[in-house]
Amino acid sequence: MAKITSTMENYLEAIYELSSEETGARVSDIAERLGVTKASTNSAMATLSEKGLIISEKYKEVFLTPAGLKLAKCTSQKHEVLQKFFTEVLKIDASTADKDACAIEHVISNDVIYALRQFLSHYKNAE
Repeated sequence: MAKITSTMENYLEAIYELSSEETGARVSDIAERLGVTKASTNSAMATLSEKGLIISEKYKEVFLTPAGLKLAKCTSQKHEVLQKFFTEVLKIDASTADKDACAIEHVISNDVIYALRQFLSHYKNAE
């Protein structure tokens, strides 16, 4: 799978969170979610489409390809685990936890995420 930037991962994650099995995500909703312009979003959609990660037609909803879905799910799951660890274990406020999880999700290894997941499951049972 082609390596993509953290910004592109954020776009994939936004599409993943805004779409369902039947419907895709609208460019305006993606732009709003990420706090960027529609022009920036359209440019990112062109890049992701070239990489085979989304299906996007002008003025239509954006859909993830199987490869895009796999990458988006992975990024989203990393974000969830990190945010849960920050809020439940470290007692960081939700806003800071969300922002930091978003920054870290792009560089943290799957091995560390797996270890955090294991820790969280034992932590919950130990309480």
